Amino acid sequence: MLCLVRMRRVFPNMITAFSLACGLFVIFKVNMVEPGEGVYEVVQSSVFLLILAAFADFMDGALARAIHAESDFGVIFDSLADAVTFGVAPSVLMLKTLSLEQGTLLSFLSAAGAMIYSVCGVLRLVRYSVKAREVKEGVELAATHKSHFTGLPIPAAAAASVSLNLFFLSPWAVQFFVFSKSDLAILFSSAALALGYLMVCRLKFPSLKMLRLPIPSFYLICATVLALILVLYGILHFFAFTLLLVSWSYIFISLLLSFIRLMAGKKSKTLEEFEPDSEDF
Repeated sequence: MLCLVRMRRVFPNMITAFSLACGLFVIFKVNMVEPGEGVYEVVQSSVFLLILAAFADFMDGALARAIHAESDFGVIFDSLADAVTFGVAPSVLMLKTLSLEQGTLLSFLSAAGAMIYSVCGVLRLVRYSVKAREVKEGVELAATHKSHFTGLPIPAAAAASVSLNLFFLSPWAVQFFVFSKSDLAILFSSAALALGYLMVCRLKFPSLKMLRLPIPSFYLICATVLALILVLYGILHFFAFTLLLVSWSYIFISLLLSFIRLMAGKKSKTLEEFEPDSEDF
């Protein structure tokens, strides 16, 4: 019986360890590849691993809650794994993709953007862990914590970051977009800075787990099936573009909702749940 209890507590951490292993493998793999050799294939396989890690990151928490195996160790371990997999791996992938000459201004800007992204990702995880401790004290706070995130979730930031790398390296994009290495360095660095800011900002981002739409169930099912068909078709034939579209659409829609809330004012009830968090860090 005691063995079963221990296994119940260990199993979610095993999934977290798998997510961490995916991130570490991406970091080690891209550093063993010579610059300019099979870059697109390496980035594509790395993106698949990070998507698998994101799925594992979702499953470990859901499993821990389902079998009542949540623990302080699991929360800390999950944050550390996310810091490596979604905070460090995308930055390493970006720098390896650019392969800039050391000592140049572009290499400095790219390294600075990657470092800021990773640091902001770690800060985002620390704030989330502190907030998770606080929500245990109140039911309303717990409901808000589940339905919205304060700041861009780090898996979403990682998806947006690597989607840019994959898209502009894809054979389809190369036919229509001609960018020099300096142009890509500026684009990727700017995106890293923007994503870093969004992770530590006070804007609200919706949680897809609590998505509720005021649409009759039949129409919702039809719309969901149609959306899944389009996404699956895009994944099979235009994976790079689909990942870019989905990841950045989530960001832009969230920012649009927050902007509407700011324009409506605090006295208005319009999108009240998107009121930026004003608490101290």
